[in-house]
Formats: sequence, C-alpha cells, structure tokens
Amino acid sequence: MTNNPISIYIHIPFCKTRCGYCDFLTCHGNTHLYKPYKDALIKEIAAYENLHHHTINTIFIGGGTPTVLPPDFLWEILEAVYKYPISPRAEISIEANPGTLNRVVLRTLKNAGVNRLSIGLQAWQNKVLKSIDRSHTLEDFVINYENARRLGFNNINLDLIFSLPYMKSEKLAFKNWRETLKNVATLNPEHISVYSLIIEENTPFYRAYEEGLLIPQSQEDDRRMYHFAGNYLGKKGYAQYEISNFAKRGKACTHNINYWKRGEYKGFGIGAHSFTKNQRYNNIKDIHQYISTSPKNIIEEKIFIDAKAAMEEFMFLGLRLTKGVKKEEFKETFSLEINEVFGKPIEENIKMGLLREEGGRLMLTKEGRDVSNRVMGEFLL
Repeated sequence: MTNNPISIYIHIPFCKTRCGYCDFLTCHGNTHLYKPYKDALIKEIAAYENLHHHTINTIFIGGGTPTVLPPDFLWEILEAVYKYPISPRAEISIEANPGTLNRVVLRTLKNAGVNRLSIGLQAWQNKVLKSIDRSHTLEDFVINYENARRLGFNNINLDLIFSLPYMKSEKLAFKNWRETLKNVATLNPEHISVYSLIIEENTPFYRAYEEGLLIPQSQEDDRRMYHFAGNYLGKKGYAQYEISNFAKRGKACTHNINYWKRGEYKGFGIGAHSFTKNQRYNNIKDIHQYISTSPKNIIEEKIFIDAKAAMEEFMFLGLRLTKGVKKEEFKETFSLEINEVFGKPIEENIKMGLLREEGGRLMLTKEGRDVSNRVMGEFLL
C-alpha cells in the first residue's frame, strides 16, 4: 500500500428543507434525483483511478444532509471508495440531521464503516430550532444520539450555532446559548463545533434582514457568547484546537486538519473542491448537468497554486489552528525564512497583541481570534 496520503470529500446536496441561514450548494425535495445522483457519484469515483497511488486517510460525506439518502445508497457510495487503498485507521465521517436518523440508518452506517458522526443539533430549544427552519426537534436529537451510542459510535461531533439574530433580547440569546452548551456538555460528545451565524446573501435570513424583520446580534454580544463557549468547554475537558472547534483528547477532526495544513484532498459530487498536485479545482454546480456529464468533463474551474499563493495559504489556513504555524515547517516547505516573506505583518500583529510567538510557532492570541479574518488578510502578498 502506498503511503501517499489523501482525504476524500463526497458532497450530497439534498435536504428535507432549507434552513433560513443556509447558503450552501443544496436542494430540498428532488427525491427523484437521489438514484441518478448516486449513480453519477459512483461513476465519478470509479473514474478517478489516480486514487490507487494514494492511501486514503479520511473520508467525509457532507452536504446538504447526506442521511436523507436511503442508507443503502450511502453504503454503495462508500463501497466505491473502498476499492482504493484505505488506511486501516481511516477516519470516516458523515454529516447528519437528527430528524433523518433512526436505528436502521445508524446500524447501516456503522456496518458500512462510518466511525464518526457529525450531527447538526444547532440549538437545544425547540422554539429556536423552529425559528431557524430546522427540520428536527430536540426529541429527535436526544433519541438518535442515544441510539448512536448504543450502536457503538464513540466519536460524535455536535454542530452548534450562536449569535442567532431572531432573538430581540440579547439576555435571552445568551441564556439560550448557555443552556445549549450546558446540556450538550452533559452528553459528553467527543467533539463540539461552534459557529457564529453569518447572514449570507441569497438566504431567507438575508431577505428578512433587508426588510428590517431580522436584527443581528451586536459584535460585542457575539464575542461574549464565543468567549463563554471557549471558557465553559475548556472547563469541561474540551481543548480548542481551531477557531471554531473543540475536542476531547485525541478526537480532533483529522479530515479538517488536513484542509488547514494544506494536505491533498479529492472532492466528488456537484461543486466539490479538490486540491492535488498544487492545483485547486472544483466540479460543475448544476445537478442535472453533473448527472448527465461524463466524469472526464465535470471540472468547472482549475487554478494552479504558485509559490506566492502557497505561502499565503500556509499562513491564513495554518493560523486557524490554535497551535498556529511552525516557522521551521515554512522554511522546509519554501526554502525561505518566514520573516523574509511576512516580516512586516508578523511584527505589526505581535505589537498589537494579535499574534504571539512560542516554541518556534506563530499563533493567534485570544484577541487575534476575535479579528482573525482581518489578521489573516494581512498575509496576502
């Protein structure tokens, strides 16, 4: 088996309903497309024979809501990937909406080799879930979390959203956020992801915002909720290893770390992105076109990453991790000292208290994480 590592991402665009804040490449309904899309995915996977020259370290099935597909379809998709070299310790994840799970689905996923669940809980309160157009209830989540545990899933992530804008009272928003974190931590999942809600264009939330029907949380209140999460989860045994991610020891998401460390990955499905041989490329986004097009012709855009772009990526992706970037690794990769290339933004951000250096690494400070996009933008040459 080759030890040239790669990660695999498989995009399932279908959802039962569309959440008010979602701007991902998804479609709801369209059940008649499930089988032709599954077949097209398997065709694309089978055609990418270059995978025989790699060892697959991680597989991530995301969406959309992958678990709206019949579980047998998901098994077939995974079997197509399993024809290539797979690490015996591969992390195999799937995203799931609690309302699409049951014991049969979970058992099928377990038997198909899935060893990590990423469940989109988002909030603990049914009133909150309804207001953001989630298609599940708290009861759906609790039942299926317990089912997953009984069936032997021992690596579960829960996605949560804070700074939700529909709450007119900041006091109520914070109370609900604190209650969500408290109840989630009691369940003791291995991994928790916390995301600040961003009102994206072309979403129902954005239209409501433009009409004055939706008021975002202030930056101060948003940061208050974020800092509370970090402090609270830290006390509960979760280490923050990335801007939005917390994990028990040994349970950080290997798949996502590969992205942030610029490891190679291959994406399958509509709009899926890939990074191989210093090239970034993505598939066509139209589902009908994808289904009817030969796998040889589904790439929509391809960009070669030159040395300048690679150095920029090294910084703005690596700084997402709490360990930051290793100066020696930069030198080994690019044959240049990091300060030769980025001396000015490093010096200025250290002076402002947004970056710090420790043990040969550069990392964001707590204050730096609050303005991370601004800091990372300064490493664009």
